Amino acid sequence: MSKPVHSPTSPSQWSTYSALPESEREACLRACHTLTDTLYAGLDVELEIRAVSAQGLGDTVLLWNGRELMGFAVCHCGPNTEAGHNKCYVKFGAVQSGPTGGALFDRLLDGCEALAATQSMTLLEAGVSTARRQAYRKMLERGFRTDIQGVTMHRPDDPGYNRPEVYVIDDWR
Repeated sequence: MSKPVHSPTSPSQWSTYSALPESEREACLRACHTLTDTLYAGLDVELEIRAVSAQGLGDTVLLWNGRELMGFAVCHCGPNTEAGHNKCYVKFGAVQSGPTGGALFDRLLDGCEALAATQSMTLLEAGVSTARRQAYRKMLERGFRTDIQGVTMHRPDDPGYNRPEVYVIDDWR
């Protein structure tokens, strides 16, 4: 799915992995793993976060509530990345499930769009399964439209994190 990038009209509370002092990055990576592990046991995107940072491919948007990580999104920005020219591509994003999941997902999408705007990107791309109904609806409400439609199949017919109440963005290319 994709949408044109608009400059944020209201301040969004987010930070980036690249802005963290080196001494805080390992704790941040552990917090990211803790969050994803609650959504699907064993899910860990540490290597992607590290690769984006080390190779200068974009950044990781972080949502904090005090010292607790509430959500994050690994974003590729611009040429020579998976995003491409003038695009910000959310390779993976997730927020904590629960009653505040929808509001957190809105904040995460705000942060991704704000990151894209700061990088002078004109298009924000992100993939979501329609099985994650609440996340899919949020993206539609925010102006995202389908570019590519695909099908996933899991063995042994396990839904994985493709459940209605899970707010996850993942790679559909």
